[in-house]
Amino acid sequence: MAEATTILAAPCGAYCGGCKHFNQCRGCVQAKGKPFWTTMFRLNICPLYDCCINQKHLEHCGLCDRFPCQIFTSMRDPSMSKEEADKVTKTKQDNLTQRKKVGTEAWLKTQK
Repeated sequence: MAEATTILAAPCGAYCGGCKHFNQCRGCVQAKGKPFWTTMFRLNICPLYDCCINQKHLEHCGLCDRFPCQIFTSMRDPSMSKEEADKVTKTKQDNLTQRKKVGTEAWLKTQK
């Protein structure tokens, strides 16, 4: 099990502590890649989590030599406009770049 603080740092670059669904889902790290929304899309596991954690054994996507890949850029909330989704993707990409640079613990301190 991940440390209590690091469960808030999703492999995709999201900060789970700031998510409006946090009470519904404790984050994909704690849910082992199966957050609440995967059932809505008939998925057994989040494709990003599966690729990053299960297949490549990385802490987060930012550590992958193929980042940002097609899986990363294609994962979008269908309830958002293209502009909103692009903004979220850019934020996650920036988060992962920063996490790679300073480490997850230091990055998490900036998210609170």
